[in-house]
Amino acid sequence: MALRVIQWATGGVGRGAIDAIATHPDLELVGCWVHGEDKVGRDAGELAGCGPLGVSATNDVDAIVGLDADCVLYSPMIANPREIGRLLESGKNVVTPLGWFYPKLLDNSKIEAACAKGGTTLHGTGIHPGGITERFPLVVSALSARITHILAEEFSDIRTYGAPQVVGEVMLFGKPVDVARQSPMLKILGAGFSQSLDMMGDALGLTLDVEKQTEHQIAVATAPIDSPVGTIEPGLVAGQRFSWHGCVGGEPVVTARVNWMMGDEHLEPADADSEVPHGWKFGPKAERFEVVVSGEPPVHLTFHGLHPESIEAGLVSNPGVNATAIHCVNAIPDVCAAQPGIKTYLDLPAYCGRAHPDLIAKGGGA
Repeated sequence: MALRVIQWATGGVGRGAIDAIATHPDLELVGCWVHGEDKVGRDAGELAGCGPLGVSATNDVDAIVGLDADCVLYSPMIANPREIGRLLESGKNVVTPLGWFYPKLLDNSKIEAACAKGGTTLHGTGIHPGGITERFPLVVSALSARITHILAEEFSDIRTYGAPQVVGEVMLFGKPVDVARQSPMLKILGAGFSQSLDMMGDALGLTLDVEKQTEHQIAVATAPIDSPVGTIEPGLVAGQRFSWHGCVGGEPVVTARVNWMMGDEHLEPADADSEVPHGWKFGPKAERFEVVVSGEPPVHLTFHGLHPESIEAGLVSNPGVNATAIHCVNAIPDVCAAQPGIKTYLDLPAYCGRAHPDLIAKGGGA
């Protein structure tokens, strides 16, 4: 029998998840929680743009908690541990891109108690953090010995991110430099990236320094740039580079980094000493994710296909957002089969994707 799945929230990740659940041979969508009143009562498949699925959206938390289901894919804007606890206690496993990737430094007592009461599992996954940051670096690290450093890095054109409120008021693009220096992103994303660094450190056999090192570098526009937050005028923030380092004795040994830029044609560093190695350019490899394992031999892995082909295409459907959702969806069967508690990549089988439904229908599937 197919596993019964609830999708919690229908933002970019939620819409991608609904579409992926609908075509996964082992899953069935049975519920959908939404935040906006305008979405209540609408078909979840129509909200996701994949056609009607016969599941009506609701904003009634009690109704969702009381629904018979095996798993909830939990992807609101911000995680609410109380909501997650209720879901776990009700007998529903939870998969989320919002943390719990490797929460060894957090107080997990309440979540673990909820898992024990409900006989359920919580798993954090996604893309960066949640996949390219730690799962895939650790896999390819098996090709190298005497490792001295692992880097997981993103290069993305933020003009393809169709969430102007987030881009302008949270990420602080288009703002004066002194405003952007107060960015909350080091803390917001650092909560997840720090867990990724801890996972890599432990897996490599290292004891990381308690405090993570961080960096925030800024580039400004040198000419007007069209963006999701309107035209970015010269002198305003048009590029940001955030880095998180896990260190041993103050020396970085594992690093997670994002390079977010409004294109790369009209940027210059905000400070003379803040130039970055790639010169605020994507370079010949264009937008990408990269993993670099410094060891013997060194391993360099580049991910393409996770960025849209154009700005216009990205505003309709962003492959990186969809990949975040799909990574969550593909985890569900193994999460449902796991023992109760918080489980990370180090605890679960190496879950993977599934074949196209048409191939399975032809008899090619098990």
